[in-house]
Amino acid sequence: MLLAGAAGLLVGIYGADSTRLIQLYIVGVFVSFTLSQIGMVRHWNRLLATERDQAKRRHMVRSRGINTFGAFFTGLVLVVVLVTKFTHGAWVALLGMCVFYATMTAIRKHYDRVAEEIAAPDATADDMVRPSRVHSVVLISKIHRPALRALGYAKVMRSDTLEAVSVNVDPADTRALREEWERRGIDVPLKVLDSPYREVTRPVIDYVKGLRKESPRDVVSVIIPEYVVGHWYEHVLHNQSALRLKGRLLFTPGVMVTSVPYQLQSSEAARKRARKRQNWVAPGSVRRGPAERAKDSSSHT
Repeated sequence: MLLAGAAGLLVGIYGADSTRLIQLYIVGVFVSFTLSQIGMVRHWNRLLATERDQAKRRHMVRSRGINTFGAFFTGLVLVVVLVTKFTHGAWVALLGMCVFYATMTAIRKHYDRVAEEIAAPDATADDMVRPSRVHSVVLISKIHRPALRALGYAKVMRSDTLEAVSVNVDPADTRALREEWERRGIDVPLKVLDSPYREVTRPVIDYVKGLRKESPRDVVSVIIPEYVVGHWYEHVLHNQSALRLKGRLLFTPGVMVTSVPYQLQSSEAARKRARKRQNWVAPGSVRRGPAERAKDSSSHT
């Protein structure tokens, strides 16, 4: 997509004039020709360093000579084009190649650095440092089906300690939450965080960081109930606080974030529509039964 966008931009800048655009084409083509021929020369040099069969060596030497000849003349044409057509547009292609080379080199260095950083140490599993305890925190705003599912999931995880955390954004809502919590007899302690500015993200972040500061060897598992919706505009209306929290918690060492999804009716409807599109048969075609589809699946397997 980036290449297509850049090509469209060049076509617009040069007014689709092939006489002006040919300068960029010539530079790209002869750079590719020259580099490919040089690469083949290096290839034959590597093979000749280990090959002992005389017949094969003669073939390699002949091939290396052909590629050397090609690299010389394509390189010569490239130099001529760069000198004579540089101010006519060849500089654009040269600049683009340098930018792409620098970008791809930086990306490669980044991947190499990440691979080195996350490489497993030369030690057995018993030598690896384990957390002393796991402290699970379930974020609660109201008692509804998603919250109850998240609480049930947290109980199954059997953490060392488990608590529910809510942020006091509205005193009346918080009071109603406490009353319903006690009425239902939920056997998980509920902790309410004060938020004088009606902010949800910062109190939770500060509380989690406080847990980490008290017990640096403990792992804090933050469990967040989330809605699964079926329409794009519903994403704007739901899960915004959860997204902000996850984005901030990702930068906190020793904190694990778990999303517990709850599928709304719109997501179920979207899933059914997708299934109908997959099963749709064009007019004139034959619908295959389960036996035929199972046969195709087994043959692919």
